[in-house]
Amino acid sequence: MADRAGLQPERIEFYFDYMCPWAYRTSVWIREVRESVGFGIDWRFFSLEEVNREEGKKHPWERDFAYGWSPMRVAAWLRRQNMDWCDRWYLACGRALHDEGRRPYDRDVALQLLTENDLPEGAWDAALADPTTHDDLRADHDFATRTLAGFGVPIIVVPDGRPVFGPVVIPAPRGESALELWDITLGYARFPGLYELKTPKTDADMAAIGESFRTYLETRQWRTVQNPAR
Repeated sequence: MADRAGLQPERIEFYFDYMCPWAYRTSVWIREVRESVGFGIDWRFFSLEEVNREEGKKHPWERDFAYGWSPMRVAAWLRRQNMDWCDRWYLACGRALHDEGRRPYDRDVALQLLTENDLPEGAWDAALADPTTHDDLRADHDFATRTLAGFGVPIIVVPDGRPVFGPVVIPAPRGESALELWDITLGYARFPGLYELKTPKTDADMAAIGESFRTYLETRQWRTVQNPAR
């Protein structure tokens, strides 16, 4: 195990779309690491609906409602007040969709989640009534795609390091395993010229992933559209 003293960032950035089951599990892991290491997390937005938008379809900010974009507008409104509120809202939405089979994009469910997590009950209506919450999401998303060359989430950015897509892992590691994976991730981000480490997925791997994502797959009301990464 590497000596972590003096090597840790004070803050990191974590780009997410609450719809993504991979990003949700990575967010569970990074919170575990945060508790042990002590850095802060700046939560940033990325839209899978936008990167996978089919030709001729409206952008998510042009719609009255979007499955992923609308709850993230609430996250943007909350983030303006308090980064911790954004953190709690993302965790609440992710847990609801991916673990509990609840739909955070349904207003009634969203209001329940706000109440359950000691967040402002008026956040949903206030965020969706405020057109500038679109701007917050678009600014983060545009930076992620244009400057960081992001194509999906999770994306982690550490100071003096390159953006990392991932780690993509199930289940979310805990305890010492979580810290070991953080050491790998931090080293990867700070290693020049290293662009990819990837494990091919066997049929057994795909079956395990499908089982892990069962609740999400049974709960969501959208079909998967995925544009290939660069």
